[in-house]
Amino acid sequence: MDYLRKKIVCLGGGIGTVNLITGLKNYFHNIAVVISMADDGGSSGRLRRLYNVPPPGDLVSCMAAIASTSNPVISKMLKYRFSGNRYGKDADLSGQKLGNLIMIALKDITGNFNEAIKLFQKTFGIEGVFLPATLQTVNISAKTIEGKKIYGETKIDLGKYKGKRVLERVYLEPASADANPEVLKSIEEADVIIAGPGDLYTTILPVLIVEKINDALKKSPALKIFIVNVANKPFETKGYSVFDYINAVEKHLGAFPFSKVIVNNNFAPKIPKKYNYHYIDINQSSLNKYDIIKEDIVDEAFPLYHNPSKLAKIIVENI
Repeated sequence: MDYLRKKIVCLGGGIGTVNLITGLKNYFHNIAVVISMADDGGSSGRLRRLYNVPPPGDLVSCMAAIASTSNPVISKMLKYRFSGNRYGKDADLSGQKLGNLIMIALKDITGNFNEAIKLFQKTFGIEGVFLPATLQTVNISAKTIEGKKIYGETKIDLGKYKGKRVLERVYLEPASADANPEVLKSIEEADVIIAGPGDLYTTILPVLIVEKINDALKKSPALKIFIVNVANKPFETKGYSVFDYINAVEKHLGAFPFSKVIVNNNFAPKIPKKYNYHYIDINQSSLNKYDIIKEDIVDEAFPLYHNPSKLAKIIVENI
């Protein structure tokens, strides 16, 4: 099968990318995952502040996802979280994820975060390529529709600010942060590039707005796919339609570089009210100029997210 040999590049990080590559690994053997380095929350953020290192959490989660088939024990070990508050004091062990601690130790041993990632993979036999979007220390800020500036991924993500919690734009700080050269090489060699699913303003866009990644994405002749979330988060994308996702990407990048857009059309599973999430509107005349692929890709057991197997199958059928 020709698709097995295709080079796949996934842009994002977080649970959305974990679900994506959990499905894709059953079809493709050449997957590169590019991960935002703007995370400053939870246990990963605590380690970032304590040791002045890039946030390891999303990288470790993605590697654990790839390891889950070949070595499920290793995957469970890497994801193991010590009991306690993940938002606790920076120096506390409570709430920390074991894989994150190992990554920080390997960074200290090698003196280089990229080398730490490679040694992590070698140690645990994890295939694939895992790349920080940038090797510089970066943060994000956002502007609301009221013009208020919000600083930090956690405050933006959790709506920890006053005023209308509707975002206008997100910014990378510093704006001049260089792209990881290995990311640019992966994009240049890619057959298929996939952005999403995931938190639009705090996970996906912080990768796409790295200037040289934006440029490389636009220049790439690869098939480019954007995966819209199943449901909207209460603060980041409350009330967003599919067109709002497309418009946000276009506004930040100066163009919408994706040729296909995958959206969920199964709204039967009930989303528990306690999460305050809502399905995304997919039926709009404004979408006529886009190649919208509407399929049942929801995880019926937990309908905030995509089902990895369903999503991977749809991607394979459309490349």
